[in-house]
Amino acid sequence: MASPGLELLFGLVSPEITRPQDPLVCFIHWELISHGLRCLGVGEQAEAQAIGTERLPDGWADNKELYTLRYGRDSLQILLKALSVDGSLIVNAMELQSQKVSDITLNIEDFIDIAHLQQYHSVYKHPVELKQQLESKLFSPLLGLKKENVRTERAWERPADDDPLRVPSRAPSSHHHPWTDTPGHFPYGAADLDPLGFSGSTLTNRKL
Repeated sequence: MASPGLELLFGLVSPEITRPQDPLVCFIHWELISHGLRCLGVGEQAEAQAIGTERLPDGWADNKELYTLRYGRDSLQILLKALSVDGSLIVNAMELQSQKVSDITLNIEDFIDIAHLQQYHSVYKHPVELKQQLESKLFSPLLGLKKENVRTERAWERPADDDPLRVPSRAPSSHHHPWTDTPGHFPYGAADLDPLGFSGSTLTNRKL
């Protein structure tokens, strides 16, 4: 099931939905909004005193090949680029202050019914899987969602040898959390893996 509020957003922007990638970008946008971010506008350049909104800004779908949107929450600033190539949508997101980057490539027809672009209740295929992929591959590296989820899950775990009726407990006095931080920066050779040109746009956006 898609996040609440997406249906209303879809209805507002439906006149601009003319290509299969449009509803997919709309879905990604609303997932970011659901994580507390607000859209600050289109393009790479920040607008003076931009006011964040839950809506997609005017002109968001003018370029059907490359969508460029900016998001923010407190000191967090994210630049999102989505490139449509041969039936796929390559999505890159950069957190501008730390320059952390995440990306995901989606086969559009896996998630969008191209025969029902204007029908909200029919256009999205496998929305739960789409949401999960976005969470794990695109949002978690930038927003820390994966690490927080691991903490929450492990807080409820009980070691197999821990008998709560036995005094004292046989459980070890401390437990180690075996998670690892998600790599936050481009690896060597990142220029070859940066089709949307984030590395070239960093200097213009670090002032956001």
